[in-house]
Amino acid sequence: MTYHKRAMSLAIMDILLINLAAFGSFYLRFEGNIPSDYFQTYYHTAVSSTIIFLASFYYFGMYKRIWQYASVGELLSIIYAVSIGTGATAAAVYFLAPFRVPHKAAILLWLLSVILIGGSRFLWRVLQERVFLTDPVSAAKRVLIVGAGDAGVLAARELRNRNYRDGRPVGFIDDDPHKQRLQLFGLPVLGTRKDIQRAVKGHNIDEIIIAMPSAPSETIRDLVQICEKTGASMKILPGVYDILSGNIEIKSIREVQVEDLLGREPVVLNLEEIAGYLRNQVVLVTGAGGSIGSELCRQVANFNPQKLVLVGHGENSIFDIEQELLENYPDLKASAEIADIKDQARLEVVFSTHRPKVVFHAAAHKHVPLMERNPAEALKNNVLGTRNLAEVAAVSGVNVFVLISTDKAVNPTSVMGASKRIAEMVVQSLDKVSDTKFVAVRFGNVLGSRGSVIPTFKRQIARGGPVTVTHPEMVRYFMTIPEAAQLVIQAGAMANGGEVFILDMGKPVKIVDLAMDIIRLSGMEPGKDINIKFTGMRPGEKLYEELLTSEEGTTSTKHKRIFVAQPNSIDTAKLEELVQVIRERGSTLRPAEVLEFIGGLVPNFRRKASKRAANN
Repeated sequence: MTYHKRAMSLAIMDILLINLAAFGSFYLRFEGNIPSDYFQTYYHTAVSSTIIFLASFYYFGMYKRIWQYASVGELLSIIYAVSIGTGATAAAVYFLAPFRVPHKAAILLWLLSVILIGGSRFLWRVLQERVFLTDPVSAAKRVLIVGAGDAGVLAARELRNRNYRDGRPVGFIDDDPHKQRLQLFGLPVLGTRKDIQRAVKGHNIDEIIIAMPSAPSETIRDLVQICEKTGASMKILPGVYDILSGNIEIKSIREVQVEDLLGREPVVLNLEEIAGYLRNQVVLVTGAGGSIGSELCRQVANFNPQKLVLVGHGENSIFDIEQELLENYPDLKASAEIADIKDQARLEVVFSTHRPKVVFHAAAHKHVPLMERNPAEALKNNVLGTRNLAEVAAVSGVNVFVLISTDKAVNPTSVMGASKRIAEMVVQSLDKVSDTKFVAVRFGNVLGSRGSVIPTFKRQIARGGPVTVTHPEMVRYFMTIPEAAQLVIQAGAMANGGEVFILDMGKPVKIVDLAMDIIRLSGMEPGKDINIKFTGMRPGEKLYEELLTSEEGTTSTKHKRIFVAQPNSIDTAKLEELVQVIRERGSTLRPAEVLEFIGGLVPNFRRKASKRAANN
């Protein structure tokens, strides 16, 4: 039915109900015997109320609402419209008829109108609710919702709104003792988490939806383990950190992912502060085709920069992120530049062409074992590349330069980690002699990035196992890609120059526990369906990562998830010597020379390498 036909049908129904309310108000006021003197008053009341009520209903948008989803807001709009209509009708009759509307009749007119108009509007919803409760749909999956709160109700309503194509809710599970044996949304609360297996078996449940978006990771982990034993499929409402605004989007009900088990706290951004240094500015991102770089581009695009410059060495990844941004942000002015950060002349051309004011430097070699086998390349890309970019940024008048660093730069045992620590030194040293604010942001592993262990685990599971873990006690910090990018941007807004910002990584996670979680989420049992094999630590790895050296302490910032490391002293002479050596003969440096240079500049560098490797 079109809007106009629907509105006309509602208006005709309203005319009948308004006149019924008008007649009923006089009939009840005079107890079934309306005096002849008041017939004219009744007539003017019926006509006036019909015209005025319709106008009031139109003003309050009652012909534009979808009443099958009516709620408290719609009820209030009816009350407001009827109240104004009743008052205006009484005033009109006062001037038109010989007798005013009796006070009791006016009250009855208001009450009957609310009941009749409201009842007609809510009738459709009541019928829908009735169908929701009683209409058997044998083809629909039977769904159990864990969480009898706002999110659980929204999940149940969303299933109904989809006409049960994705399942029919049967009941709720909630640990709140005050909700037991009660009904919510017309559905029973079937018990606590201890009763999940019984409820699944007793009600023939096909699917379980975990609707607890703010629950801690321990709770989600426990629920997932309980639900896995039932054999029912699982889905989850995403955590609120998945959405920049922090609002739950029910259409995003999806399969349970390992990120849900980490229970990261939502990132709260100072949007005004961020907009102050990104809006209407030219922003340049290196490594823009990588996992962190591409997410930085997506996040920056939300703040309406004047231009976003995408710099990368791999043409395919840069093309992909450029096309994605143009599709999702049609008003964004984006420019893709293929460039190698080791080529300073090429960087000078890019900067002179676009004149960026904010730079996020995410381009780097990050793979620990590969850099152990190619140490000279780690220095060339991570140290010399950073120096080239920073020098060009300083000369070009960049306001803020943010280096993406890593927790592996702390007490590094790998060439990769040491090269990133030296890159931190590079930007800190340049900050002392430049008007550009140079800062570094240090954080741990990022879920879903190209270097993340999770894609490897998933590939191994798909092949039937085993899943390989280097050591049973290996632990790492983890955060999501959007979370890391948002905090990096926030840190850039707080830059005064020279800081090394430390992101709050939460609790460390055992890699073997992560492997078992991924196996379970794949519908299999660790040790039974998929084995876990310990392969031994690889060159450059350590059991746990650190975010600070022993010399560094932290001071808090105005953002509770971001800290600042106390600065270390930098041997500028040795740093300049290393940079010069890399410029002159970086490609011919032998591994032993690389280790010697690193050890001279990073005293706490502890590389676990064999004598044979050092002599290559």
